[in-house]
Amino acid sequence: MPSGKTHDRITLWFLPWIVGGSLVLTRDGELTLIVASAFLFSGLMFGPDLDIYSIQFKRWGMLRYLWLPYQKLFSHRSFFSHGLIIGTVIRLFYLLLVVFIIAVFFIAIAQLIWGFDWNWQTFFLEKTNRLKREYFREMLVLFCGLELGAMTHSLSDIVSTVYKKRLKKKKP
Repeated sequence: MPSGKTHDRITLWFLPWIVGGSLVLTRDGELTLIVASAFLFSGLMFGPDLDIYSIQFKRWGMLRYLWLPYQKLFSHRSFFSHGLIIGTVIRLFYLLLVVFIIAVFFIAIAQLIWGFDWNWQTFFLEKTNRLKREYFREMLVLFCGLELGAMTHSLSDIVSTVYKKRLKKKKP
């Protein structure tokens, strides 16, 4: 399995290819920027190794403790953390759930202190429908960038493992 620094190098080596491919496919600078940013974020901070005490985990700084329950839920290199598409989907849902729980807590306190009315269901449904309607392409390329970053990580783990197994077989 490659080290964290090797995964970082792989991410940076692939970045020009991701940018070029995105420009060719989308012909849109904004969408390319979203893909490239999501790819870097995924490769450097939001990748599959959040399931262990890794360089990605450490980069979250004080917020790294948000990932401790995730580490308890999933074993390292499991299908649910390193699996193509499913790993990214689970990390996204996990992060959104954590952000939602924190937001509910702080908004509930704000409502108690300042006494304003706010209907959660209306707000949530209205905002998610608006996001889907107005920013579908942006959300799609954001997910693609996140998945490409995770994919380079997982595929480099697979290639490294296969290579090491072949080296062991060749040694007498």
